Amino acid sequence: MTTSDSTAHIIDGKAIAQETLAEVKARVPLLVEQGVEPCLAVLLVGEDPASQVYVRNKLKRCEECGIRSLEYCMPSDTTEYELLRLIAELNDDDQVNGILVQLPLPDHLSGTRVIDAIAPHKDVDGFHRNNIGGLVQGRTDVLAPCTPSGCMKMLRRYIDDFDGLHAVVIGSSNIVGKPMATMLLAAGCTVSIAHSKTRDTAALARQGDIVVVAVGKAGLVKQSWIKPGAVVIDVGINQIEGGEGKRKLTGDVDFPAVSQVARAITPVPGGVGPMTIACLLDNTLRAADIQNKNRSNVGDTNAHLHAGG
Repeated sequence: MTTSDSTAHIIDGKAIAQETLAEVKARVPLLVEQGVEPCLAVLLVGEDPASQVYVRNKLKRCEECGIRSLEYCMPSDTTEYELLRLIAELNDDDQVNGILVQLPLPDHLSGTRVIDAIAPHKDVDGFHRNNIGGLVQGRTDVLAPCTPSGCMKMLRRYIDDFDGLHAVVIGSSNIVGKPMATMLLAAGCTVSIAHSKTRDTAALARQGDIVVVAVGKAGLVKQSWIKPGAVVIDVGINQIEGGEGKRKLTGDVDFPAVSQVARAITPVPGGVGPMTIACLLDNTLRAADIQNKNRSNVGDTNAHLHAGG
């Protein structure tokens, strides 16, 4: 599990993501044989450079996997009515299986209202309240948030039995922290969530067999916060000064120091990020499959009724 007595195994998110994407690519022809061409619609409002990069990467992965993609680039002054009208049209389009609105949105748009407008069965980001509620209930027929799903895929590579392990999630966002805690609880962990009001986050983190960090504060988690042998998942992506006027990406964890005590750890970049996109495409295929089965069931029911059954 480790490369030496003092250095953690580096969890290669890129490699695991490539395996996931290969599985997605292999499943696409099976749906096509059933008359379904998986399709993802991506909506981008504004010209945020980071969002443009994220959208470009998602569309590129779609092409590589054989998933049809539709890109809607809207100006930053797009009204909420215009955005919601487009979402309604895509909801009604049976040829579109997944809808993704790239976040963050411009300040004048309500992210909550926009997400709630997406049909839950097409919400491939897994943010709709129906999907989050279903996740809490332990349902398997919902679309789960992509980043926590990717984290769980990586954790399962290094942990065979989650029962009774203490998982500490640092960060309580609706996008990562809360659904992550729910997934770990469903896996059998005892779960603690640390947030801005937690009195001694370091002491709590030291109890964790699993520590997932999603705060957005570079280098927050120090070596002294981590119990020897813990598995650490760093979701944070931060830009810091890298010398010579250049910027570099880093996570929420002090990677060089923590890797000396952890059993396994994700790097930034190359850890959670690639898994998020891979799980997005996996959700798109799940959505297409669910919608196809639902249409088939409706057809069977109608045929039964018309036959007088």
